[in-house]
Amino acid sequence: MKNILIALFILLLGHSHAQEQKLLFFQTNWGNTLSWDAFCDRAKKSGFDGIDVWLPSNPESQNALKTALKKHNLLLNLMHGTNKSVPFKQSLTQFEEKLKVLVQWKPVLINCHTGNDFFTTEQNKAFIEVANKISEESGIPIYHETHRGRFSYNLPDTKKYVRLIPDLKLTLDISHWMVVHESLLEGQSKELEEIVDRSYHIHARVGHAEGPQVNDPEAPEWQKALDRHLDIWEQIIRKCWSEGQDVVTITSEFGPPTYLPALPYTQIPVADQWKANVFIMNTLKKRMKIE
Repeated sequence: MKNILIALFILLLGHSHAQEQKLLFFQTNWGNTLSWDAFCDRAKKSGFDGIDVWLPSNPESQNALKTALKKHNLLLNLMHGTNKSVPFKQSLTQFEEKLKVLVQWKPVLINCHTGNDFFTTEQNKAFIEVANKISEESGIPIYHETHRGRFSYNLPDTKKYVRLIPDLKLTLDISHWMVVHESLLEGQSKELEEIVDRSYHIHARVGHAEGPQVNDPEAPEWQKALDRHLDIWEQIIRKCWSEGQDVVTITSEFGPPTYLPALPYTQIPVADQWKANVFIMNTLKKRMKIE
C-alpha cells in the first residue's frame, strides 16, 4: 500500500515511477521560526521533496500549512507522540484520537514517538497495536521511532518488541542509541540486523557516544561517526530497495539549540542547523548515487 501511495505523490510532483529506485528527503520544521510559506519555499529551494512536521493545533496555521504545501509542491510527513505526562489509559485514548485526525491529512507517513520507557511491555504494546490498526484501516504507514524515553530507547529492549510484534515497523534514528549505549555500536552489527530489517523510514542525524547530535557533521573530527551512520542508513535503503520498496523516505533531522550545542551566556549556536540538514541530504544522495 505504501508503494502505491508514494507513487501517486511522485506523479503529482511530476516524476515518473517506472520502478526506479528513489530517495525522498524531508526537512524537519523543528525549531522553525519562519512562516509556513517561507519555510516551504526555503525547503523546496534547498532540494527537499517534502517537510516533516508536528501538526499545528491552530486552524489558521493548519490552513497556512496546506496552502504552502500546495504552492511549493511539497510532500508531508506528520509527527505524533505518546503523552507521557498523563496516566496510561488517558494517554492511550489521546494517542488514538489524534492519530485518527492525522490520517485525514493523507500524509506520506506518520512517525511516532511511541510509549514510555516507564510503561510496562503490555502498555507500550497497546500503543503500537492501536497505531498498526489505524495504519491498516487508513492505508497510511505509521512507523515507531527508535527514541530515548520511549519503548524503543535502546537496542536490546527494541529487539524484544520486534520479536513480540510481527507487524512492528520502525523509523530508525540510530543517533539516540549511540548515546544510550555510549558507542557507535561498531561491534553490534549482528544485533542490529533485526532492527534494520524492520526499519522503513530514516531520521538522519549523526550522534556520538556522548550525545545524540554532533555539533557539525561536516567537521573532520566527526568523520568516523558520520561514516558509521551512513553505513547503517545505506543498509536500510538497500534492504528496502531489495524488498521492492522503490522509494525510501528520509528526514534530515539535525535540531536547533539546545539540541544543537550553543555558546554559554549568548546561546549562539556553534553551527548552522539548516546547513547541517542540507549537508546530510546531499551526502546521502552522493553516497547512493542519486541525482
